[in-house]
Amino acid sequence: MVKWILLATAVAALAGTASAFFLFALEWATNTRLTHHWLIALLPVAGFVVGWLYLKLGQQVEAGNNLLIDEIHDPKKLIPLRMAPLVLAGTVVSHLFGASVGREGTAVQMGGALADQLTQLFKLKHEDRRIILMAGISAGFASVFGTPLAGAIFGLEVLAIGRLRYDAILPCLVAAIVADQVGLLWGPLLDIHHTHYAIPFIPAISAWGLVAMLIAGILFGLAGKIFADATHSLSALMKRLIHYAPLRPFIGGVVVAAAFWLLGSDSRVDRYIGLGIPTIVEAFQHPLASYDFAAKMLFTIVSLGTGFKGGEVTPLFYIGATLGNALAPLLNMPFPLLAGVGFVAVFAGAANTPIASTLMAMELFGAEVGVYAGIACVVSYLFSGHTGIYRSQRVGQAKHLHANLDAAAGARPVKLSEFHNQAKDLATTSKKNKP
Repeated sequence: MVKWILLATAVAALAGTASAFFLFALEWATNTRLTHHWLIALLPVAGFVVGWLYLKLGQQVEAGNNLLIDEIHDPKKLIPLRMAPLVLAGTVVSHLFGASVGREGTAVQMGGALADQLTQLFKLKHEDRRIILMAGISAGFASVFGTPLAGAIFGLEVLAIGRLRYDAILPCLVAAIVADQVGLLWGPLLDIHHTHYAIPFIPAISAWGLVAMLIAGILFGLAGKIFADATHSLSALMKRLIHYAPLRPFIGGVVVAAAFWLLGSDSRVDRYIGLGIPTIVEAFQHPLASYDFAAKMLFTIVSLGTGFKGGEVTPLFYIGATLGNALAPLLNMPFPLLAGVGFVAVFAGAANTPIASTLMAMELFGAEVGVYAGIACVVSYLFSGHTGIYRSQRVGQAKHLHANLDAAAGARPVKLSEFHNQAKDLATTSKKNKP
């Protein structure tokens, strides 16, 4: 116990400090872009430069979060320390010039890369290395969002659909709590803080309220599935058509910048680039345009699918909050409640992390939202299917009681991509064997 408390605290100190500096750099980049809109015209050049840097220096770490997940499941070699500065620089550049990306991926990758350096320092065995990498993921997630409980469970839940790694629960919990506190200590010095989202009134549990969460959860899950599938499909298409990697974000930058200027380059369109936190806050306050979630989804799919660096989670928060805002009058539920539930539920479906997402809702909005958020997150998780934003995520237990899917998952957890191939093969064999 003492061993893991000390190791997890060391991981937390590194990840919390890295996240604090990252949030400071991110705020600077966002404010600079808002002050100088002409920077968006240089987005294609910025994308090319980041792509070229990764081509020359970062091919070993280009897989990002998927590399961390792979190393936890099948440890092979130490994650290069260069992952941390490369993803930090790439994400800040993406935000400075107007790509629609998030920040969770960066914090998680920095936390994992920094944590893995302790493997070599303390000569840790493979099993210990798995745990310390999970602690790094938890620390990065918790410190960048200010949600230690959600961060702790995220590091356990994100690895495999339907399975949790309880052997790492203490290190992940300690790392998440301490990393969050380290980030708060840096806050006054760097003038950074976590955004406050408020649900002023949470109605009492009612029959219609629960039914509304079921309906909303279905739509949130489908939105998460569409986002994940479209992003992966565009990425695969770009790799197939364009072999020189730096050209992919260059083309993506041309599309995003052209859309920005053609649609008006005003505050309306500015809502769909960068993190979009002001729009998320607005979703809790008053009705928004019903198409905001779709526009943000398109801008983010193009940005991430063509190779810009960053995360998927904050854009998913945006998509969920604005979709919830649009659904509120249709379901006769308060705007702040549906925005808050959508905030976490679309993420739950896209990342296959319903427990962490429910805890995040309770940490951000108060424990009273737990029942509503829990229902929506679980239903979203079920309706997002066997897909997700992390391609290296394993299928430990199929979501649905379907013979072919359960057989495809088998006793050994397999990657999502392998799972789909096995399910298709089984379905084809089943049809052929029918009399």
